Amino acid sequence: MNIETTTIVSVTEANQNFSRVTRIADKNGQAVIFKNNRPKYLLLDIENSPPIEMSDDEKIDFVAARILKKFKPAFLELTR
Repeated sequence: MNIETTTIVSVTEANQNFSRVTRIADKNGQAVIFKNNRPKYLLLDIENSPPIEMSDDEKIDFVAARILKKFKPAFLELTR
């Protein structure tokens, strides 16, 4: 995922000035909200943004991460 630096906002700034974040999304089609110096959330202007396209590998990684997060306690128990 390529991120334009003009669309990056910190989670603190988004919390304190959400209208600025929406203006960025209006102008660029999206705003990327960073948490702990990493991209965490994506605000999309759904009227002007194309659908998100993912490769098969990206879809697999996404689903695998979701499963690992959901069942983390069980996986940790199995490692004991």
